[in-house]
Parts: sequence; structure tokens; C-alpha cells
Amino acid sequence: MGHDERKIREVHTTWIEAVNVGDLRRLLTLITDDLVLLNPGEEPLGRAGFIEKFSSAQQQFRINCTSDLEEVLISGDAAFTRSRDSLSVAPRGSSDVTQLAGYRLTVYRKQSDGRWLLARDAHTLSPHG
Repeated sequence: MGHDERKIREVHTTWIEAVNVGDLRRLLTLITDDLVLLNPGEEPLGRAGFIEKFSSAQQQFRINCTSDLEEVLISGDAAFTRSRDSLSVAPRGSSDVTQLAGYRLTVYRKQSDGRWLLARDAHTLSPHG
């Protein structure tokens, strides 16, 4: 495994950990300014939309994500990953849990300082189990 692949895998792991603890500040250090997120049935979200949606979700729900990174492909200063994700979402103050599962395709862009940042993301998460 090369240096860049290791760095991308670290960003992926850090992203999942930050989502699970609700660390928006940390997540913002991992994304580009021109971020685009694609969610099924919704309009694309940019950075501002992500901030608003994540903040709102963290206030309303307990979220736990697991992600198995299955593929990393690097081409120059761009890379993509494919992962299999599972998400548990429970309203705060309730024991009801919704399980979601599916695949995620994420595009990373290498910055001039060598960091890899999440630039594009699309997922197929849907209710499961």
C-alpha cells in the first residue's frame, strides 16, 4: 500500500469516527470548499447545506456508522473509494432504531500541501433489516 492510499484510508476512518461522535468541526477539516454530496431523492448539497443538515441531524438523532472500505483507486491528484456502509439512526430519547445499508462512492482531491480531502460523495443507503 502506497503513501497516498494510506492517507486516503486515514481520512476515511477519521470521517467515520467524526460522524459517530458528531464532530462537525473535525469533518469540516476533511472536505473541500466546493464539496458536493449526492443523497437519493434530494438535491445536491454543498458545504453550507452539509453543515446545516449534519447539525440538524445531530440535534435530533443518535447516529452510528460503520464502513468497510473495499476499493481505493488513485489517479494523479484525484482518487475514489468504494465502501459498504451501515448506519443506525435513532431519535434522541427513543429506543426506535432505523437501520440503513448500502454502498458509497467518494471522490478525494489531493491538496497542494499533500492532504487528501473529500470533494464528492454519493451513496445508496436505504432501509435494511
